[in-house]
Amino acid sequence: MKARGAVLSRRNAQSATVSNWGALKVGERIEVVKHAHVIAAGEVQEVSGSGNVVWLEPAGPGADEAPKQLFMKSDGVVLRRV
Repeated sequence: MKARGAVLSRRNAQSATVSNWGALKVGERIEVVKHAHVIAAGEVQEVSGSGNVVWLEPAGPGADEAPKQLFMKSDGVVLRRV
């Protein structure tokens, strides 16, 4: 059995927090986190030139009918790669 710390650190390595939103590329899969809860997940559709706004194409059940979502750094959300 693996130590709990080893499993958690591997999970964290895969879901690295994105501090520079401008570095995101179209098609990257991300999660949007607010207050330690994942509030959205999907693929990056567009990133503003300033790197402060991201448009997300939702993924998961019902995603085909869901509209694109807009997230701004000023909303206090954190993005992490999946």
